[in-house]
Parts: sequence; C-alpha cells; structure tokens
Amino acid sequence: MLQFIKSLSRDERGVTALEYAVLAGVIVVAVIAAGVLLNTGLSAVFTSLIAKVTAAAG
Repeated sequence: MLQFIKSLSRDERGVTALEYAVLAGVIVVAVIAAGVLLNTGLSAVFTSLIAKVTAAAG
C-alpha cells in the first residue's frame, strides 16, 4: 500500500491538465476584465456621439 501511495506522488500526468485548467481560468478572467473596460469606454463614446448627432440635427 505504501508503494502505491509513493507511485501516486511521483505520477505527474494529471499536473499538466491542472496547469491548463489554471491557465484557462486566468485567460477567462483577463477576457472578462477587458470586456468590462471596453464596455465602459465604448458606452461613453456612443453617448457622446449620440449627443453630438442630436445637437446637430435639432
């Protein structure tokens, strides 16, 4: 039984999958953060554009 536990502690096949999962999580967080930042900036741009078009038309 002790030999089996030692062999499991040296087995690194699952480590790669865990690394990919952590990397995927970091990428998802970065994409969400970029989306939030871009959403705020784009909202301000379109609000300004609509105000200018409304002022020019009326």
